[in-house]
Amino acid sequence: MHEELIEKVEELIQLPQEWPWFEFKENWYEPVQLGEYISALANSAAFENEPYAYFVWGINDETHEVVGTSFDFRQDYQKGPLENFLAVNLDPDVNFRFTEIEVHGKRVVVLKIPKADKFIVSFKGKRFFRIGSSKADLARYPEREMALMDIIKNGYPTLENTESSRQDLSFVQLFTYFAGKGIALKQVNFKKNLGLLTKDGKFNLLAQILSDDSGIPIRFSIFRGKTKADPLYSVREFGNCCILVSLDKLIDYGDTINLIQADETNRRVERKDVPLFEPSAFFEATLNAILHNKWTTGYGPAFTMYSDRLEILSRGALPPAQTVVGFYRGDSVPVNASLAKIINQLHISETSGRGVPKITSFYGENSIEISENTIRVTIPFNFLTTPKSDMGDKVRDKVGVKLNGTQRKMLELLRDNPNLTQPQLMIALGLGETAVQNNISFLRNHEFIRRIGSKKTGYWEVIADEE
Repeated sequence: MHEELIEKVEELIQLPQEWPWFEFKENWYEPVQLGEYISALANSAAFENEPYAYFVWGINDETHEVVGTSFDFRQDYQKGPLENFLAVNLDPDVNFRFTEIEVHGKRVVVLKIPKADKFIVSFKGKRFFRIGSSKADLARYPEREMALMDIIKNGYPTLENTESSRQDLSFVQLFTYFAGKGIALKQVNFKKNLGLLTKDGKFNLLAQILSDDSGIPIRFSIFRGKTKADPLYSVREFGNCCILVSLDKLIDYGDTINLIQADETNRRVERKDVPLFEPSAFFEATLNAILHNKWTTGYGPAFTMYSDRLEILSRGALPPAQTVVGFYRGDSVPVNASLAKIINQLHISETSGRGVPKITSFYGENSIEISENTIRVTIPFNFLTTPKSDMGDKVRDKVGVKLNGTQRKMLELLRDNPNLTQPQLMIALGLGETAVQNNISFLRNHEFIRRIGSKKTGYWEVIADEE
């Protein structure tokens, strides 16, 4: 058991900050607040789908350095053992345990706390929770309290047990995709075989993201400079359809923007083609983002391209069964098991765990940032020559188009008034019906604008600028 706790502490100190289900202290001792912490950590562990929470003495909470501790958990409080004081004031009973271990040659005390099960844990009649790394009264956050009660009652929300927000789903793209891989889905039992139904027989969230209209966006944004404060050059939408189709489109788009450069250094026989970034690393990072995304948030992965790098962000942290060491080592623990099974069936991936090691073999472990709610992969660009301050004309030519004066004016008008009708645009631009229709078609086909809703009651959304 001591070895397991030592390994857990080693894992926790590698994380960039305290998360809701663990807390670091050095020699801190406040018995009443400690009881409140046990309540908060147990409840937060359930909320984050972690089997246990941890309160660790002997670790600096800012640097995560192992400094050792003199904290004595065997001491008395109010004429009795500290453990008894904590236990009698917790409701329901929490089977917490103090353990003394040695880490990096220093004395460390670990309080291991099981997650809340069946009931929300309270201390002295109050329920506590963690907001980031701070302890708070759960009664002040009624929405979180309701969500926690639902998790404790029905289990942690997953693709499988979360009911789709829509039940009028169609699966033409899914059947076509399987057929393209030489696999024939049968209308009679595909819902059951692919795990697209909840226990109540309703479409689940897995069905929604595999449907023709998932309603979940996946955007690929391109900025001219190195930050989001720089001008936005382009936004492409790859979501709102079957996630398998989205995956293929993202990989294809990665090939499109991956500028191939000619390296003629020490050239003797033939030149060497060098990509802007490693295609295999992009593929693995994109696949991992799809597989490990926390779809229950209602958000898909986000792709952002800057002048010097590409960032791929997925929602959610590591699954409970995964450790940081195991993650970098390539131990395969999929967040979305049913989706991973489908990906394997289609031979897109074998869940061999090679994705993360493939990425780190090119760009190192620092290229993957693990936070409380996201995992971000950063793929730096390999320019053979020093680029301009922006992305350079060659890259821009591959991802955008030039607009004429009329099209720029139309974008400006629609941005100021998304409800403009075609006749109103004709008047504002001084153009005939055909000319306005042609320019609208151009802007739609090149994904500068899109129509939201019907022709009569809908409106225009500007989704990209020329710059």
